[in-house]
Amino acid sequence: MFDLMPFRRNDDVFERMMKTFNEMFDANALAPFANANSFRTDITEKEDAYLVEAELPGFSKEDITIDVRNNELTIRAKREQMEESKDEKHRVIRQERRYGEFVRKFYVDNINEDEISATLDNGVLKIHIPKKTKEGPSEKRIQIQ
Repeated sequence: MFDLMPFRRNDDVFERMMKTFNEMFDANALAPFANANSFRTDITEKEDAYLVEAELPGFSKEDITIDVRNNELTIRAKREQMEESKDEKHRVIRQERRYGEFVRKFYVDNINEDEISATLDNGVLKIHIPKKTKEGPSEKRIQIQ
């Protein structure tokens, strides 16, 4: 029939409701969904350049593209994987396909696009982005007409 619950003070009900609400929106609980198509990236600014380090384990350099367009740095990593298992008569018993694309975009300004370099080592992509050199104050004589 009906479930019976013992009577408790209202603040207990409110505290339980708040606890449930906070657990529902806990950052750790949402972590698997937060960055499903992303990867961890660290950006360091130095006096003459930016250094971008992106964690891309399992990707080869052929799977990764880096573009700079309209002051936007885009790192894209694609993965296509196919697994197939056959029995002794070469019949397909199991076949799985996976496809994933991971993209991160960053605003960059005042950079020297011609001198950007990138390396991939042990699943860490390192991009060196030199800044444009600042020209010192120029002198110009203005003629009076």
